[in-house]
Amino acid sequence: MKNHNAINRRAFLKGAVLTGAACGFPTLVPSVVFGQNAPNNRIGMGLIGMGLMMGGHQGNMCGRENVQVLAVCDVQRDRREKAKAAVERIYAQRAAKGSYKGCDAYNEFERIMERKDIDAVVVVTPDHWHAPISVAAMRCGKDVYVQKPMTLTIREGRVMSDTARQYGSVLQVGSQQRSERAFRRACEIVRNGMIGKVHTIYTSLGQFPPPQTLPEEPIPDGFDYDRWLGPTPWYPFNRRRVEGNYGGGWRCFWDYGSRKNGDWGAHHFDIIQWALGMDDSGPVEFIPKGYNGEPYQTHLYADGTKVLRDHPVKMGHMIQFIGDRGEVMVSRGDRLDTTPVSLKDAPPGPNDIRLYASDQHENNWVDCIRTRRTPICTAEIGHRTATICHLSGIAERLKRPIRWNPAKEEILGDPEASRWMDRPRRAPYTYI
Repeated sequence: MKNHNAINRRAFLKGAVLTGAACGFPTLVPSVVFGQNAPNNRIGMGLIGMGLMMGGHQGNMCGRENVQVLAVCDVQRDRREKAKAAVERIYAQRAAKGSYKGCDAYNEFERIMERKDIDAVVVVTPDHWHAPISVAAMRCGKDVYVQKPMTLTIREGRVMSDTARQYGSVLQVGSQQRSERAFRRACEIVRNGMIGKVHTIYTSLGQFPPPQTLPEEPIPDGFDYDRWLGPTPWYPFNRRRVEGNYGGGWRCFWDYGSRKNGDWGAHHFDIIQWALGMDDSGPVEFIPKGYNGEPYQTHLYADGTKVLRDHPVKMGHMIQFIGDRGEVMVSRGDRLDTTPVSLKDAPPGPNDIRLYASDQHENNWVDCIRTRRTPICTAEIGHRTATICHLSGIAERLKRPIRWNPAKEEILGDPEASRWMDRPRRAPYTYI
């Protein structure tokens, strides 16, 4: 019998050697590979994008005994310096010392990629920077946790998934609902046919205000606005373009993402893909709201299953699966309801499909870094979900249906729509 652990270890080491050569510096194989007797068994961590959504990740990583946050990165000076101070304060308190100096702060993410002592990165930037930074990290031998949606374009997703496979990277997409019990159980109920053949799915995403033309404002001191824009088109600075508040901010603009489809859609469409067993595939048609009087944005799978965005969901839930023998409703906060009610607490049978169980998304990623196992939400899964977000957005912008071949990853019979599978990149930020 083959020793599969040994084979995986050799494959990882080989990938790390190739990565080191590609980055142009000697390879550092993470110390975690060598087990508990390594001189330094902590994962060296870099945090990139120190805005609103990084807060929880920063606290999580700083609270781990097996992780050492060595660097933070942000294009806003005040933000990165504040993050650096917070990290050092946490480590000083843990060591019961008056001070701690061991976390660097960078404006350019490339400085983190050069660090041979950094094994992994958490990427929590706006969507248009996800792929360039993640691909650079993987090519430099680092594992990646990247916020959802994984990409800005469909082509970026294919590049990211292929890069993760090529370099043996442990990439986790931040679709954390996969690591919540209620969502996993809802998906198992659907996958095991407990509500019969699913024909309709409702999900609620909400709305952002429309994009606006904003007046120019002075660029704040210490803010590298050109780098914030990165590969996207240049616009005059306005704080509302770059802020990341829950009311929209940069998410309102098509330049930086797919609006609500890329925001809540990246969460809920991901769960729908999981429930339908479509992690390596996807829908075949995307119909925008308003087309021929269609009241809801809709996408359809090859078997006829249709997903309606912002159709009211029973009991205030986030997602509702409707089958020919019952229904499942699920939300965050471990909320799960079923029709018939008995399905909710029915024990799984001995032959039932059991899905990947992860009780905490970052825990799953860190454990997989150490073991080199596959995380719960891989680059390929993230790519397939993000593709739904992007195609929904393309159909919305063109105001017509889009037909899609998920096996070939091609838009069918619409050259204009096909051009939106990627976007031009502003020099010098042409990384991909």
